[in-house]
Amino acid sequence: MVLQALHREAGLARVVVTTLQSVSGSGKPGVEELEAQTAALVAGEPLHAEFYPEPIAHNVLPLCETFRDDGYSTEEMKLALETRKILELPGLDVAMQCIRVPVPVGHSLSILVETQKRLDPDAARRALAAFPGIVVVDDPSRNVFPTPARAAGRDEVLVGRIRRDLESDRLWLFVCSDNLRKGAATNAVQIAEEMLRRGLC
Repeated sequence: MVLQALHREAGLARVVVTTLQSVSGSGKPGVEELEAQTAALVAGEPLHAEFYPEPIAHNVLPLCETFRDDGYSTEEMKLALETRKILELPGLDVAMQCIRVPVPVGHSLSILVETQKRLDPDAARRALAAFPGIVVVDDPSRNVFPTPARAAGRDEVLVGRIRRDLESDRLWLFVCSDNLRKGAATNAVQIAEEMLRRGLC
């Protein structure tokens, strides 16, 4: 959604994205493993990893899903391919890395965007704020920015930390959303509503 808003405003040339994906993104076993390891930490017991290749509690794993022979993960390839498909930009230059973090719910993304036309941070904020389903949470003077905890339980996508790259006209952004709602349940409902609106079902 964030990329679509920027694409409508200024076109997209290149996207560099690092996702910080919550354990719920890998299903119930991931959530249960984080909970068990967190309890073990509190009790001073050793951590045992069964679902993930390394303990996830108090840790960060540079792997979502499985590695391919070329060193990329299946989740990283899915991210690149689906981004191009959804935006209908098959030639979009997408560089990506997906990381699993010890957060129960809420995916985050650190994104560096190069637009076809120059877009300053204020114009980007306006374009993002006008896009349905996006909430701009961006007030550096008060340390206000998106977090997975702030996004949990909400249908909106939160975006902030909108700023110009120090060495170019590219823009940095930080995005958070509830992956169980916007990434799954809410999307399904919204797609069904749109199909009904168009008389497709």
